[in-house]
Parts: sequence; structure tokens; C-alpha cells
Amino acid sequence: MTLTLNLPPELEQYLLQEASKQGLSVEAVTLQVLADSILLKQKRAESVNILQSWLDDEDVEEQQETGHYLINALDEDRLSERKLFPLEMKGITW
Repeated sequence: MTLTLNLPPELEQYLLQEASKQGLSVEAVTLQVLADSILLKQKRAESVNILQSWLDDEDVEEQQETGHYLINALDEDRLSERKLFPLEMKGITW
């Protein structure tokens, strides 16, 4: 596909500088920036979908068990005797 774009001067300058730095053509740098942007949006969407699926999971008991397990595992696997999740701070800081 061929596109003709009217770029603002700042964007044009950025692309020219990047092309010069990387030793590539402006077209190659523009394609790279566009592809990186699209991939980033796709990864973000996938992450949001995963998080949403966790939120939509209706097994509250399993989620609570997993949370308790993680808190205990993090507290037990510390070099310090100081707890990362002290019980007296439950509901206040975590």
C-alpha cells in the first residue's frame, strides 16, 4: 500500500533525525515506528484482556486462596525477618 502523508514539521524532523542516526531511509524508519506502535497496542490489548479475564473469574474462593498463598510465600522467602505483609497492616497498606 502506498500512502501520502502531510506531516507536521516536528514529526518530519524527528523521522529525518532517526533515519540519519540509524543509517536508514526515512521510509524504513517510518515503517519501523508504525510497526512498533501497532505491536505495542496489540500487547497492551492482550494484557488488558488477560487482566479482565481474571477480574471476570467468578471463583472468589480460589482467588482468595491464591492471594493468601502468594502473601505467605512472599513473607516466607525473605532474607529479613521483617514481614512484607504484616497482619497488623492488612486493610491499611495491602
